[in-house]
Amino acid sequence: MGNSKLEMREERKKKICELVETDFYVPMKEKELADFMQANPEERGELKDILAELVKEGKLKTTKRGKYIKGDGMPANLSGTFISNARGFGFVEIEGQNQDLFIPESEVNGAFHKDKVLVELLPGQHGKRPEAKITAILSHELTRIVGTFDKAGKFGFVIPDNDKLLSDVFVPIERSKGAVTGHKVVVELTDYGDEKHKPEGKVVEILGHVNDPGVDILSIVKGFDLPMEFPEKVLNQAQRVAKEVSLKDMDGRKDLRSLQMVTIDGEDAKDLDDAVSLSKDGDRYYLGVHIADVTNYVQENSALDREAVKRGTSVYLVDRVIPMLPHVLSNGMCSLNMKEERLALSCLMTLNEKGEVIDHEIAETVICVDQRMSYTDVNKILEGDIDTQKKFETLVPMFFLMKELADVVREKRKKRGSIDFDFPESKIILDKEGVPISIKPYERNAATKIIEDFMLLANETVAQHFYWMEIPFVYRTHDYPDPEKILKLGTFINNFGYHIKVKSGDNEIHPKEIQKLLGKIEGTQEEALISRLTLRSMKRAQYAAECTGHFGLACQFYCHFTSPIRRYPDLQIHRIIKDQLRGRMDGNRIDHYRGILPEVAKHSSEMERRADEAERETDKLKKVQYMEQRIGEVFEGVISGITAWGIYVELSNTVEGLIHVSRLAGDYYYYSEETYEMIGRDTGRSYKLGQRIRIMVDGVDYFQKSIDFVLAPEDDFDED
Repeated sequence: MGNSKLEMREERKKKICELVETDFYVPMKEKELADFMQANPEERGELKDILAELVKEGKLKTTKRGKYIKGDGMPANLSGTFISNARGFGFVEIEGQNQDLFIPESEVNGAFHKDKVLVELLPGQHGKRPEAKITAILSHELTRIVGTFDKAGKFGFVIPDNDKLLSDVFVPIERSKGAVTGHKVVVELTDYGDEKHKPEGKVVEILGHVNDPGVDILSIVKGFDLPMEFPEKVLNQAQRVAKEVSLKDMDGRKDLRSLQMVTIDGEDAKDLDDAVSLSKDGDRYYLGVHIADVTNYVQENSALDREAVKRGTSVYLVDRVIPMLPHVLSNGMCSLNMKEERLALSCLMTLNEKGEVIDHEIAETVICVDQRMSYTDVNKILEGDIDTQKKFETLVPMFFLMKELADVVREKRKKRGSIDFDFPESKIILDKEGVPISIKPYERNAATKIIEDFMLLANETVAQHFYWMEIPFVYRTHDYPDPEKILKLGTFINNFGYHIKVKSGDNEIHPKEIQKLLGKIEGTQEEALISRLTLRSMKRAQYAAECTGHFGLACQFYCHFTSPIRRYPDLQIHRIIKDQLRGRMDGNRIDHYRGILPEVAKHSSEMERRADEAERETDKLKKVQYMEQRIGEVFEGVISGITAWGIYVELSNTVEGLIHVSRLAGDYYYYSEETYEMIGRDTGRSYKLGQRIRIMVDGVDYFQKSIDFVLAPEDDFDED
């Protein structure tokens, strides 16, 4: 009987959902729905409960007038992580949901940045994203804050570095650890405060004075909770396992020591985890990508492994590297140093003249690198520099063969639609005191592209191999862009005479369409503008235990196999590969990996995001310091962003600054969201994305890590 009632209830829920989805449905209140469905008086109580359930499940939602309409699939009561904004409002990230919830300032209800919270959707949705209110704080996740201490008599305050933290932290003098005004400190929160009281805390570490060399970067390191030191147990274990390769270690491995191979990296690289070899016989290329066998030294669930899992990735800051593994391994036994025998996992590929992998082998190997090469030297060789060619005479034929194959492989990837956004990264040079003395774009050259092409090929080959073996694995995935963003992009580029094709019905786009668009705009005035907007319409790549494809690379199978020294997912899949190669991938191991990989992928994605944010923050800080020395100087730049509050301009050295809308002289300007323009109400003069303009550096803000520009006095506003 119980089951029958349950089935009837589910059937009624289904009918209501079908009703609101029909074209003829007009939004109705509860009483109107009851009349329409001819519900008896005794059934109306149950109908009320069913409607409430459907709203809770996100299948229905109510308007401000209490009428029921189709829901957006988002349950009404959800838990997630609150992300505060400097302007008072915030967002809640819900696991498994693509879109964050917007929390108006009036509905934050005392939540602190990073709190785990319960939220409830607000009625009468009208914004671009779902709006909600915080109904409960489940837990405080942020326990320590980095900031500047300000002493005030018998107490002090810590002004947080993070602008998402909206209040200073009160510190009683007896809990200040002797900090004085201007000290950068780490404060542990003891009370999170409320509407009437500031948060309270105690100083647990003094990093140094704000003006001391290195304290600025150290503050960012501590602010992102990046682990600086390795526990003694981890260091001791690394020292014990970092032994020279023995005959026993080589047993059962493919011996590739006689193969001509090189590492190609930046001049200052110390963790060399990939080597390449290449030969050609007839119309067949034999490409080897050889990766340090880090799992030989980092055993599963060892102290080393647990620390590597926790860190997730090495972090490359402007003045230091925070490695995933101790230096004795990352720069020592796991680094493919020249003329030293090393253990490796090799992906040995046979390619035809079309750049197709027609055969491959993944094997445990022992290798010995012939030469450590830099990108600069390889590029010089390819450009015909006689002195460099003479210096590396025996290797020169292989480098030209590499260029030949890489060009073929890249063209093949391009044909299938792989997207290549070629925005230059920043190369920031510091003096001994940590002061930036040079900032310029880090340009890719022929040598960097060769290594990119070969690593991409190995990553694809390994991912495809293990996908078809149907065993648990960690993939690198990149989802299709949000259809709404693609439609908006399509509408905008129509103004310039371009268009992109989307699949009818679902508004999905093939990556080849994006690639074609980037090809068409290359060299045009609007290239920078459209490239940036296209990039902003893309989603973020992440790690996943399911293989859902990589949109940006236009491939179905992709993983990260090539950097186990600095990325935990690579280390994890090396362990899986070796289990399979050694015949250990039985039912128990499969169950074990199925159990742990979703969390490994999730945590690795989070740690990658943290590392990216910390790297961006240090770059922004050094750019502020660099431009502070150039206040009053005039530069030419490109408009890289336009918002309601002003125009962002990027200079040729990659520095970006803001011209506030109030500093656009000569008119009252407003922002057009449809055309991404700042338009003068009286003159009609406009500023567009991608437009070149001359600016003067007006000031910097260390707290916001921002740079203020104004229009250069001599700028004649010539848009041509």
